[in-house]
Amino acid sequence: MLKLILRRLVQMVLIMAVSSLLLFAIFDTPEFKKRLAVQELGGFAVSALTEESYKSWLAARGLDVPFYQRYANWVGNILSGDLGFSYEKNRPVAPLLADRLANTGILAFFVFALMIPLSLILGILAGMKEGSLQDRTISFVSVFTTSIPEIASAILLTIIFALGLGWLPVKSAMIGGFNFRELILPVLTLVIYDFGYVARMTRASMAEVMTSQYIRTAILKGLPYRRVVMRHALRNALIAPFTLIVLQLNWLLSGVVVVEVFFEYDGFGKLLLEAALFPDVEVVQACTLVAVAVAVLSQIISDIGYTFLNPRIRFA
Repeated sequence: MLKLILRRLVQMVLIMAVSSLLLFAIFDTPEFKKRLAVQELGGFAVSALTEESYKSWLAARGLDVPFYQRYANWVGNILSGDLGFSYEKNRPVAPLLADRLANTGILAFFVFALMIPLSLILGILAGMKEGSLQDRTISFVSVFTTSIPEIASAILLTIIFALGLGWLPVKSAMIGGFNFRELILPVLTLVIYDFGYVARMTRASMAEVMTSQYIRTAILKGLPYRRVVMRHALRNALIAPFTLIVLQLNWLLSGVVVVEVFFEYDGFGKLLLEAALFPDVEVVQACTLVAVAVAVLSQIISDIGYTFLNPRIRFA
């Protein structure tokens, strides 16, 4: 297991290196640098950018030095904890990114706290009685909710609970401290869209386990049905859903752009979109590294969870 973790960490470093090089190559094109200069110097047309002002901007930003030297300096700054400066937000990237990650972490905590027990319970109930009315009802609800785009759910929930009933605020920006009421609509939107995937995976895994020989043997031996499900079937049935749940970390980190932008929630996804539209190069690069790190770390957590749920699983 230790070798596997070390191998994954090495892969993470390599992926970070490759992705950062690709971003540097894209951002190093003359067209992109001129577009960035226009954004930072006042937003006028590219054709109105004079050669003198462009060269002065390149020197001020340190973009007039060779590519390899700038990349080496950037790597050195990253290793020292300096993620650069956001010219759009006018503040260092490190504290800005930390604040947005904390907000997304709060959102993810409540989404997982509600989605995991809901999806697992529904999936187990459906898989225990495959083909029954209970199974068909849960499967229909799961497919129906996952087929509705997040933006549609967000609009519908806002119309009902915010504009119609007036129970909840429309906007959910984390300004002036934490407010639980501001999280309800984005959390519900994400849970409604996502719980069906995990419920269907749990249902399929549970149904497969319930038809296995050792479960039939336990039932024929006269063991209580509830004990068979809880002690024998459930642990093996949770292996596949556990992987899917851990992989949702990647989706919550960078795939909730629609929800965060719609509800004006200052999280990681909204920050990434704003940086890409500006464009804010240092922020995009820092967000990319964070996304790669979360993707690899979630895989490590999945591998460790495998061995916990089924000790027979070993990694070469």
